[in-house]
Amino acid sequence: FMMSAFIVVNLRGTINQNSSVKTTLHHLHLESRFRATIIPDTPISKGMLQTVKNHVAWTNADSSIIESLITTRGEKSNSIKYDADLAKEDGYTNIADLAKALSEAKINLSSISNLKPSFRLSPPKGGFRKSTRRMYAQGGTLGYNPDLPKLISNMI
Repeated sequence: FMMSAFIVVNLRGTINQNSSVKTTLHHLHLESRFRATIIPDTPISKGMLQTVKNHVAWTNADSSIIESLITTRGEKSNSIKYDADLAKEDGYTNIADLAKALSEAKINLSSISNLKPSFRLSPPKGGFRKSTRRMYAQGGTLGYNPDLPKLISNMI
């Protein structure tokens, strides 16, 4: 039995959020718009996603997307990019190895000492194809979204 993980992206701003949504986004390290993070698929994190489902989109984590997130947007601090040497310091042979461990939820992003717990993404190239105010089931982008990897690759 393999645990899996979710990639979560905050797609809405921070204005007019109620406090429970604000705290939950804070715990998920998604305080601002276009932040992404990776969380394990546990009942607790599913509950957190339910709380903020009108603000974020999430999908099952795939190690190839995680790898490109870490290589292009991973940071140790605001000025230092995350690279293979830092991955070695954290005990992984390379970034692909680390991405695999994250996608199988063997580790948490916040437990990696040299990597910030969230990724700063840019707005998607070509814009959003669908509304960022509607749930995926209603033709929007929010909530559980199987098309998210494509959107993320436009945001990297």
